[in-house]
Amino acid sequence: MIAQVRPSDLADWLDGMRAHGEPVVLDVREPGELRAASVKADGFALVTIPMGVIPPRLAELDPKRPVACLCHHGGRSMQVAHFLSSRGFEHVANIAGGINAWSAEVDPSVPRY
Repeated sequence: MIAQVRPSDLADWLDGMRAHGEPVVLDVREPGELRAASVKADGFALVTIPMGVIPPRLAELDPKRPVACLCHHGGRSMQVAHFLSSRGFEHVANIAGGINAWSAEVDPSVPRY
């Protein structure tokens, strides 16, 4: 089962996962979306790989490290979270509500689009 973590609860999830390695927030949005709005890495490594190229770039991710997937509203990131889980990633979460919720709950300076 994939954990659903609200942006406001992400710091707690990340802290709980540190025993498994430095946590990663995997932003799976497209380059244009990243230019419109992005999060700042704070207590996690930020990796940006668009959803469509996750399979050929899977080797860039460490399956032992915790990964929280992020997109615009949470749909694409959930698909990627399931994909990673099916490929042996043990500590995977979906950031529910995506960057839209991040702006509302964590950092209002992140533009909503």
